[in-house]
Amino acid sequence: MSFNVGFIGTGWIAEKMAQTLIPMADEGVFLAAVGSRDLKKAEEFVGNAFMHSDNTQIAGGTHKCVPYGSYEELAADETLDLIYVATPHSHHYEHAKLCMEKGRNVLVEKSFTVNARQARELIELANEKKLLLAEAIWTRYMPSRFALEKMLASGIIGEIKSLECNLGYNNIHAERMYLPELAGGALLDLGVYTINFALMNFGTEIESIESSADIYKTGTDLHNNITINFKSGKRAELYASLDEFTDRKGIIRGDGGYIEVENINNPEWIRTHIDGAKTVQFDVPPQITGLEYQVRSCRKAIENGEIECPEMPHAEIIRVMEIMDGLRKNWGVTYPMDN
Repeated sequence: MSFNVGFIGTGWIAEKMAQTLIPMADEGVFLAAVGSRDLKKAEEFVGNAFMHSDNTQIAGGTHKCVPYGSYEELAADETLDLIYVATPHSHHYEHAKLCMEKGRNVLVEKSFTVNARQARELIELANEKKLLLAEAIWTRYMPSRFALEKMLASGIIGEIKSLECNLGYNNIHAERMYLPELAGGALLDLGVYTINFALMNFGTEIESIESSADIYKTGTDLHNNITINFKSGKRAELYASLDEFTDRKGIIRGDGGYIEVENINNPEWIRTHIDGAKTVQFDVPPQITGLEYQVRSCRKAIENGEIECPEMPHAEIIRVMEIMDGLRKNWGVTYPMDN
């Protein structure tokens, strides 16, 4: 049975998802429609998606993909099993709501919405309509997440004390990264990953949060430092930046050693160190792009009649949005959508 996916948005993340879905044709997953506010742009996206750079057809790219010149037309397409919302953060609420009001299941790119209020409203609508609503925070769905959970549960590094992680790229030149009207800033784009890394590994019982941010000239955060103190006594030190490259590492420390994660944004390997020596290494299995895991989870949930994915349930979506709301309040960072 085929599983048809449509896109709202034609930016770089939509291009990456297209590169993911086309090879998934063997699984019965298809890129079936693309919506843009400009029909020509949608047509160009479809034409480019199924072609190699040398203008040869991509294997698995024979499935019909319909371009739409409006998001409303796309959302009304009853052949679509799932719509992936790949527009800027500022428009996630509007576009996810549009799709669900038309009866479509939705996968929303991170960060899920601009604030927790929007997230709650969308989740209420998903419950009312009995539709799947998921967040595309890909690290929640990856095999590396569960491999790391097993390592920590094994006690291989003893009693766990703290973690630190960072994520930074030089992306400040892109408008969506710094404009308040597009809900820009390091927090919603990159800090969401560091926060999720902490919650996935240390749980949800938070004692307190301390933070600071450097504010860009537009009023959005350029860098942020976040310390999460958990009721268990564990501590997470997080850093995100929009104008510099960091090593993107995650380190989890215990009283018997530490675990090193290479690239928290798409782990390449996970390595334990005991007494200064490498002891166990998990190499991430081959992947298409890494986005395939969230699509498979959505498909499974829809086939089971569920409205949320177990890897990132609605309660966790709201929890992360509430944490980010609190951080922005402390920093004085606001968006037009907050009002």
